[in-house]
Amino acid sequence: MVDVPPPVTRHRTSRAVELDVRNNSLNLVRLVLALLVLVAHGYYLSGEGTGPTLRGENLGGWAVFGFFTISGYLITASRFANGFLRYLLLRAARIYPAFLVCLVVTAGVFAPVAWWAEHGSLGGFISTPTSPLAYVTGNALLRMTAFDVAGTPAAVPYPGAWNGSLWTLAYEFACYLVIGLLILLPAVRRHRWLVGVAFVASVAVWANAPALGLSQHPEIELMARLLPPFLGGALVQTAIRRVPLRAPLALLAAAGAVSAVLLVDRWGAQAAAPLFTYGILWLSTVLPSPAVIRRHDISYGAYIYAFPVQQLLAYAGVHRLGVLAYDVVGALATAVLATLSWRLVERPTMRRARRWRVPTDDGSGASEGVPGEDRHGTPTAAEHRSGQQGQRVGARGEPGPGRSPGAAPAEGADLVGGDGEVGSLVGEPAPVEQPRR
Repeated sequence: MVDVPPPVTRHRTSRAVELDVRNNSLNLVRLVLALLVLVAHGYYLSGEGTGPTLRGENLGGWAVFGFFTISGYLITASRFANGFLRYLLLRAARIYPAFLVCLVVTAGVFAPVAWWAEHGSLGGFISTPTSPLAYVTGNALLRMTAFDVAGTPAAVPYPGAWNGSLWTLAYEFACYLVIGLLILLPAVRRHRWLVGVAFVASVAVWANAPALGLSQHPEIELMARLLPPFLGGALVQTAIRRVPLRAPLALLAAAGAVSAVLLVDRWGAQAAAPLFTYGILWLSTVLPSPAVIRRHDISYGAYIYAFPVQQLLAYAGVHRLGVLAYDVVGALATAVLATLSWRLVERPTMRRARRWRVPTDDGSGASEGVPGEDRHGTPTAAEHRSGQQGQRVGARGEPGPGRSPGAAPAEGADLVGGDGEVGSLVGEPAPVEQPRR
């Protein structure tokens, strides 16, 4: 059942709204973005091409872009409210345990089913060069280097890769490190507008990537592509108190973002990242969301499990029913695993991490007595107050639901695939030989 639109705080003298950290639709927005990635991958995994594109980027690539902007906004609030070590603990707890469990489930459940479907028994499964153990240990540090397990998946339209989405998490965590280290600088803590300088610098690097020879270093090039949307979200976090959320400004932001994408080749989207972020935040204050989605954030689980679920459904021949049916069945099956991931792994881990004490280590003024994240893994009301320099965050100022590249971002993940070059925003599944995708 869908609740009435979530309450928002309104100024007495304006039509501005402020993001209530409990009653907002960011969970819903992120879940929609995760499903867009599923839809984009559905075309590849069913052998039906690339699907709809804009500026050479498919739906999944643009969804990932949105993930990174939201993640930048939320994670920066978390960083300003926590010392560096505690911040890293919370970020690792949000992304890593569910990621590791996903690897184990893929190697220990999905791959054996596929092997049995191809060979009629499990004989020889664990003795292959890319054994289940090798798949888990080879990818355990977030950087994806192995995509198949014992040669599976093979008898599907897109063979050789069980998960073409997980590779983005390494870049998501790298963005966490960038903002975490940036805020270690006393000048940035005193003058938060310097985050904007970092954002402009990141856009300049991406705009000049060909001249800088980044194509010779694919992983650096991809990081240069994904860092601007994250820092664009971070910039909005530092400025939102001075630029409250208003419908006219949101429409102008949307118009500006679309214009930048259509008129500026290569780096227009990166330059417009703050505009994308502003529009998404405004939308999250007015978009109705089911209460269950506000309380339970399954978007990260949906992102990390959708690809292997779709591959297993391809073994069952579901893709032959057409892309639409394939996506619907995939979304329903993914929702089950995403819910289990949230209830059994993500939420319990975040609760434990919140109770751990880490000494204050960077003089940022963040109180280590503040838990740092709510029970859902999103920055608490205290973090929003710190990250927004005293901005009143909602009618009650309570901790809110939420995740991120991740994430995501996201917060866990903050997420996606690429095409033959790093020229796209990463909306395609990762090929087996390219760990960056």
